[in-house]
Amino acid sequence: MVREDYAVVLDFLPNGYPNDTRPMFQREPIAQAIGTSSFALLELVPKKGVFLQPHEKVYIGPDKRDKIHHIAGRIPYSKLTSTAKAELEFVVHDIVVKNESRFVKFFNNAGPLTTRMHQLELLPGLGKKRMWEILDERSIEPFKSFDDIKERIKLIPDPDKLITKRILKEIMQEQKHYLFVAQKEKEGY
Repeated sequence: MVREDYAVVLDFLPNGYPNDTRPMFQREPIAQAIGTSSFALLELVPKKGVFLQPHEKVYIGPDKRDKIHHIAGRIPYSKLTSTAKAELEFVVHDIVVKNESRFVKFFNNAGPLTTRMHQLELLPGLGKKRMWEILDERSIEPFKSFDDIKERIKLIPDPDKLITKRILKEIMQEQKHYLFVAQKEKEGY
């Protein structure tokens, strides 16, 4: 079971959702956030008196939390506010860049899905030719960074953006194969 320890706030609604029909005193503040390890879209309820900012990283793990009271649950992409949707790409890219070694490891360790399809081919704009280039280069020496990938594979200008695009595709719509986003039935929320 995959559990998130940290999440990044996409949007904060101090008065809850605008379409909530309950009286104002019964509404609770809501933060829409994305987990930093499995990219789960989450609805968080902050502690009383806590105001959160977009792009703020908050602890949501099992130990004592300083800002979050509880996790209300996972939410689908369609339930995100327009602000959360607008922030999503920036936040995902920031997570990818800050966890560069994790995603460089993907380039070094990605394997075949079937006899005709490789995990690398699931990255947007990456075909068989680029896939074979990556496999050949990593067999000589594993990649060390995104810059190393850019240097050695000439037609991949931004590996971090390829990873970001794939994560967004997995978040926004159903995919046959998931590389980075944990699915609900595997999730603990």
